[in-house]
Amino acid sequence: MRIAVLIPCYNEAVAIAKVVEDFRAALPHAEVWVFDNNSRDSTAEIATASGAHVRHVTLQGKGHVVRRQFADVDADVYVMVDGDDTYHAASAPQLVRCLLEGGHDMVVGVRKAQVEDAYRAGHVWGNRMLTGFLSWLFGRNCRDILTGYRAFSRRFVKSFPVLSSGFDIETELTVHALEMKMSVGEVETPYKERPEGSFSKLSTYKDGFRILRTMLRLFSAERPLVFFGGLGAGLAVVAVVLVVPVVFEFLATGLVPRLPTALFATGVMLAGLLSGTVGLILDTVTRGRHETKMLAYLNQSAPR
Repeated sequence: MRIAVLIPCYNEAVAIAKVVEDFRAALPHAEVWVFDNNSRDSTAEIATASGAHVRHVTLQGKGHVVRRQFADVDADVYVMVDGDDTYHAASAPQLVRCLLEGGHDMVVGVRKAQVEDAYRAGHVWGNRMLTGFLSWLFGRNCRDILTGYRAFSRRFVKSFPVLSSGFDIETELTVHALEMKMSVGEVETPYKERPEGSFSKLSTYKDGFRILRTMLRLFSAERPLVFFGGLGAGLAVVAVVLVVPVVFEFLATGLVPRLPTALFATGVMLAGLLSGTVGLILDTVTRGRHETKMLAYLNQSAPR
């Protein structure tokens, strides 16, 4: 069985050698690939000296790196991990075993902090909020949607159309699995603080809002009937609330003294009907996209 360890990197010269060595020890038969994303330090040189295959990605952003990783590397099982030495390499065999024995297409490494400083201020609360919101949107429970430590089957990787460009890629990975009704496993893994001299590239507020926006965008794209139908129903309720007093006045006096309100309510009702119609049309388009992705998924053999 071919196992590939995929490590996206940007300015991780401090940590990359240890990450490569630890994963080569944990999965001795795996190929370790480091995809360097325009690092300004010696990340690529150190990774090469440590025995990893190194590729360069010029488009800046983790999503672009993941797209190249999934396209360029051929394997039966993929383990993806950040190159910052915060994840537990010894848990990699457990992720692979869970993937194979559980018949999963994705196994998520659920982070368990070993020290108080493992997470930056506000990140624990933010992760819980975003994870809970995504679980509510798509109706399936998730425990850690933002983890950078995952294992994938070949079927997942080769049927996943990477659209994100930045740190919202983890959200897109999760939504793809949920919407394709794939089997997802979870394995708890230790999570530690970054080594001294290494710095996070994640912007707490900017990337947090970007992830939230990606959730809403994916929800409208994957569940258009629910999204636009719900919006249409809300507009219809507003229109009814506005027009009821006007109707009662007309029945009592035969006059429509609040003509602007009546016209506005009519416009809101038409907008609601249009929104519902858009949801119906996009739902048909979405079904076609799902069928195409499912055919790509079924075209790949399951790992054995």
